[in-house]
Amino acid sequence: MSVLNVALIGSDELARKLGKKGDSRDIDSYVHKETRDDEIRVISMLRPLKFPDSIRPLLSVLDVARAGILEISELGASTGEAMVALGCAGISRGKAIISPKEGSWIDPDQVRVMLDQAGLSEWGIVDGGVDEHALRGYLFQVQDEMESTGDQSSSPLILPVDQHFNVKGVGLVAIGYVQSGSIRKHDDVVILPADDIGVVRSLQVMDDDVEKAIEGDRVGVALRNLREQSLHRGCMICIPDQGGLISQGVSVFEMTPAPFQKKTLAVGEVVHASSDLQFCVGRVSSVEGSSVTIEWGSPLWVRTDGGSKILIVQLDATPMRIIGSVN
Repeated sequence: MSVLNVALIGSDELARKLGKKGDSRDIDSYVHKETRDDEIRVISMLRPLKFPDSIRPLLSVLDVARAGILEISELGASTGEAMVALGCAGISRGKAIISPKEGSWIDPDQVRVMLDQAGLSEWGIVDGGVDEHALRGYLFQVQDEMESTGDQSSSPLILPVDQHFNVKGVGLVAIGYVQSGSIRKHDDVVILPADDIGVVRSLQVMDDDVEKAIEGDRVGVALRNLREQSLHRGCMICIPDQGGLISQGVSVFEMTPAPFQKKTLAVGEVVHASSDLQFCVGRVSSVEGSSVTIEWGSPLWVRTDGGSKILIVQLDATPMRIIGSVN
């Protein structure tokens, strides 16, 4: 089963045109499945709720997504912030859907300029109505192109836990998105930061039992030989001795300022880092040019291969909360 996660920032009406509505918490999920050459292909559209009032659901979606859809009803601050967030998160493929409010008009040329400035120069613009078949076809094309770049399953496993619970007859189950690598039935896994070892009893993706889950899959992992106290939202499931993550109590970053952002950070200010479904609070202890030192309230897990994509956010910054990004 091949899954493409798509950040969809727009209306429920648009989302329902593209997929069947599923889970809903702080993020709505819409799924479209097709079968080609006996293989099930899935587009999973993730729509953050409460944005722009709350930015955290959007950041969680961007940690997972590999493509994007942005519905534009007006060219305001929230549209600009969404574009910047998508660009800083590296969502280089997507479509901007122009859908003005009744009686108003949006200039496609102005949208093009804003997309380019936000780092979304490869994005296309859809004006004059949505053809859901063509839009899904585009997303499947993106999926094909990403799969052709090679198998990423040899990378270290990074699986942040979103929720966990006990299931009668199954036992302890952790749910999350595979951010890197792969996980197989019967694998030994280590839970960080508890450093406890468990064994994968079974795996489920899209309600189907599978032998293996790969990058992009939202997977339910049934675990045995593990204390429930080891699991909590934000903990990480990894493979012992793969060395995919290290813990940082203090980080020194070379930060790229976000487009359109006029604010600069100062010593003593409180910020958050969004990375691999973490949302860590910290305080700036040093600023020297583009180099920023941040002391974290709880450790930030970063990838040992340097592949962490980290967004630095300040929740009370106006009109845009994305301060910059760290590659």
